[in-house]
Amino acid sequence: MSVFQSNKAPEPVGSYPHARRVGDLLFLSGVGPRKRGSKEIPGVELDAEGAILSYNIEKQCHSVFNNVRDILEASGAKWSDLVDVTVFLTDMKSDFKTFNAIYAEYFEDIQPCRTTVEVNALPTPIAIELKCIAYLNS
Repeated sequence: MSVFQSNKAPEPVGSYPHARRVGDLLFLSGVGPRKRGSKEIPGVELDAEGAILSYNIEKQCHSVFNNVRDILEASGAKWSDLVDVTVFLTDMKSDFKTFNAIYAEYFEDIQPCRTTVEVNALPTPIAIELKCIAYLNS
């Protein structure tokens, strides 16, 4: 088994790697839209106590997809290697339509399996997180 960390993707918020390869499969830990080296979350406005005042799901989607790409590349994989994506949204009713349209742009040429679920919270004040599996045939 090999463990991978990206120097571009945001630091994990716990004791886990960005990705782990087992055989021909690469498992990515949950990936959110945060920016590396800061607590900045694109499109999120927080109050003084850290509660979400407002957020932009479109900006978070683009950021999370870029973070996934950075982790894949740091692990020797590429976007087209993705075979399964689990999506966690904190507000399915408000955000699914926008997320789904942006997802279609990023995955137009590849069609990994996908599951999308609503959760009532994520570990940081984000509205989306992805859990991905890639197949590495090399």
